[in-house]
Amino acid sequence: MNRKIISKLIESKQDAAIRLSEQIWELAETKYEEYQTSQLFTEALKAEGFEVTTSLGDIPTAFKGSYGSGKPIIAILGEFDALPNLSQVHGVTEKCPLKEGGNGHGCGHNLLGAGSFAAAVAIKDYLKDHKIPGTIEFFGCPAEETGAGKAFMVREHCFDQVDICLSWHPESHNRLFTNSLANVRVSYDFHGVSSHAAAAPEMGRSALDACELMSVGVNYLREHIIPEARVHYAVTNTGGNAPNVVQAESSVLYAIRAPKTSQVKHILERVNKVAKGAALMTETTVDINIVTAYSSILRNRTLEKVLDKNMQAVFPFTFTDEELHQALEFQKTYTTTPEEPSLSGTYKGDGDLPFSASTDVGDVSWVVPTSQITSVCLAAGTPMHTWQTVAQVQTSYAKKGMINAAKVLAMSAVQLFEDPQLVDAAKKDKEMEAGRENYETLIPPNSKPFI
Repeated sequence: MNRKIISKLIESKQDAAIRLSEQIWELAETKYEEYQTSQLFTEALKAEGFEVTTSLGDIPTAFKGSYGSGKPIIAILGEFDALPNLSQVHGVTEKCPLKEGGNGHGCGHNLLGAGSFAAAVAIKDYLKDHKIPGTIEFFGCPAEETGAGKAFMVREHCFDQVDICLSWHPESHNRLFTNSLANVRVSYDFHGVSSHAAAAPEMGRSALDACELMSVGVNYLREHIIPEARVHYAVTNTGGNAPNVVQAESSVLYAIRAPKTSQVKHILERVNKVAKGAALMTETTVDINIVTAYSSILRNRTLEKVLDKNMQAVFPFTFTDEELHQALEFQKTYTTTPEEPSLSGTYKGDGDLPFSASTDVGDVSWVVPTSQITSVCLAAGTPMHTWQTVAQVQTSYAKKGMINAAKVLAMSAVQLFEDPQLVDAAKKDKEMEAGRENYETLIPPNSKPFI
């Protein structure tokens, strides 16, 4: 493998990848609504000679681009969905919505998708120029944010023929992305009886009371679950805004996270009991519906070693004084004692750092050997899902991090194409890591994506 050639292949088309990231940022389409973004990708893939398959898994915005033939089949995963209510003018170090109540890329998926695309194109060009057998695939994966798009794609067997999956994520540090929390999102819909709250309160049965009592019960439950777990919620329907009417309807959406799916399942059963208890106390009823679920990441040591070697080849990378200053100004918006330096292009190989977020890449990792990295695109310590992230993912230093991530992915994929024994070793690693534990999703078999 010639890393210099791969770097030059990325750099020769980086302007197109950067422009793609900018267009995705401007569209800021949320889960399962990424129609224009999906079209941008499919057109770009076709222009690069990929064979494109759309509506993967019966999801309109999911797609796949393939180039080459035969084995191995190595896939690069791309995400591109935004988050609601995070609209923000880019580059501005104060909260300033571009559109009040609009969407924004608060997790940097505009960079993620475009960077993965850049890697896939470079791999395609390298395989073609060096006449290397095998197939490179780019998977367009919608709705990672709260939609578990990949989990539904796994259920529909979209990855069954793939040998290896690689991915990345924008962050404020460079490292191997080796762990995440399993997650389930559950809707609790309480149903009561409306009545005049003053004239005939005894005839009413408040669904909102049930919702509030559930919150109290779950607060007490938090003391009795494992410390690594997280339980959080959002009331999605208060039943109205008239205090003189007993609310007959109320809904709350809970997210339950833990290191393993089995632990999430156990906590979910207890939260369900709290909900049923709240309904019993208020003489209401409750419908419990699982909306989405994410599995934890199954580590793959072989792929981590491949990525680590190429991370060391690409990193560290440097930033200009202007970029360092701009990042420092963003740091000042969320901390009074900013870390130094504000941006760091170094790589320390610290892949075992705790990670409390969830990703549907985990579901893919249970059916295909999978690994991923993070690349510095944000000022040190930047909290994700915030206006600060939205404002930064159009900066020059964010795009620099994206291009370097693309280089690592491309080099790693080419290394795997050239050494099929590594692919076999990665498959054995997957089986050893899983042990006797089988892949299980908490998404009900008849459940469909919330499109």
